[in-house]
Amino acid sequence: MAEKPMNMSTQIPDEEDVRKEDNIRSLTMLDHFGFECLPHQLVNKSIQQGFSFNILCVGETGIGKSTLIDTLFNTNLKDKKSSHFYSNVGLKIQTYKLQENNVQLKLTVVNTVGYGDQINKEASYQPIVDYIDAQFEAYLQEELKIKRSFIDYHDSRIHVCLYFISPTGHSLKSLDLLTLKNIDTKVNIIPLIAKADTLSKSDLQKFKFKIMNELVSHGIQIYQFPTDDQSTAQVNSSMNGHLPLAVVGSTDEVKVGKRVVRGRQYPWGVLQVENENHCDFVKLRDILLSTNMEDLKQQTHTWHYENYRCCKLQEMGFSDVGPNNQPVSFQEIYEAKRQEFSDQCQREEEALKLKFMQLVKEKEATFKEAEKELQDKFEHLKRVQQEKTMQLEEERRQLEEEIIDFYKMKAASETLKTQVCTNIKKDKDHKK
Repeated sequence: MAEKPMNMSTQIPDEEDVRKEDNIRSLTMLDHFGFECLPHQLVNKSIQQGFSFNILCVGETGIGKSTLIDTLFNTNLKDKKSSHFYSNVGLKIQTYKLQENNVQLKLTVVNTVGYGDQINKEASYQPIVDYIDAQFEAYLQEELKIKRSFIDYHDSRIHVCLYFISPTGHSLKSLDLLTLKNIDTKVNIIPLIAKADTLSKSDLQKFKFKIMNELVSHGIQIYQFPTDDQSTAQVNSSMNGHLPLAVVGSTDEVKVGKRVVRGRQYPWGVLQVENENHCDFVKLRDILLSTNMEDLKQQTHTWHYENYRCCKLQEMGFSDVGPNNQPVSFQEIYEAKRQEFSDQCQREEEALKLKFMQLVKEKEATFKEAEKELQDKFEHLKRVQQEKTMQLEEERRQLEEEIIDFYKMKAASETLKTQVCTNIKKDKDHKK
């Protein structure tokens, strides 16, 4: 309540006071200082820069992921139908630029391809975990650069994971539990029961209860809508009680009475997508886009990314405290790690030198032994060759002696033959 002004008695100023007041410049005070316009400045700047939002859709092939995204953003993103015959689980990444009432949104949708189609589903979650970690690593590397460019940098970190659950009505599959357990600390998870029109209302409530019990019993953490803001506390608290949300997606327009609505035409009637009595699509759209989009982005940065950054820096050897539990600066840790790395490199270099010298000595000893063996073999062959040479010389000498004896015998034989012929001739002449 404003205070009433006090009545002051009028007083005639002196002539000296009038002269002093002539030198004073009077200022007119405004009713505010101007910083109350800061929110408007932030809004205008954000509208000029535009917004970005990244959604990861995990679910089996043909469960309605693309249809739901088209229904959420009231557009046709022209996504091709996926096949059931993929040997491995993959990810399809598509980025779209949307605009609504002067507000621009850069939407990135990451869809799983071939999820749940393999016989061996043991490692089906690994490509999803690798992709989420890769986006965290890319942001961390950008933070560690000397010259960072976050103004033009496209933040590709996943802000929310819409996990589509098959409407079996019984319980979660082992693949669902395994995947959720491996990604619940890396991304905000909102579980959805896809194609909820295949279940009756009573079966749907029982199925929701079973799913939440399984998530709690396996220690799987899903995204809880914040209740600390008074403007959204009541809505978010109510929405937390509706998880998992039962959704139906459709971009087809169906005429109901005099109205045209988005829905599905069945022989028994029309299922209206935007009718809260038929499914939870409107609840999902409101809490995801209208109420908690900024909180999802903030949770991604302040919780999931910070956990990844903390673990990564600890793996690299960085810490906030030293060996004596005293605070240390990043530069001190860096210098210590650098010195440690330098010492380790020097030790490894010396070890490699010693190992190299040892190998050289071993090779030299091997070569000397081989050289000795070759020398012994050469000497042996040389002796064998000399013995063979002497043996051949002896055989040649004996052969020459045999040749001489042969020629002597030949000469004697010819002499004897000549004498015999002469004697025969004399005998013939004497007979005559």
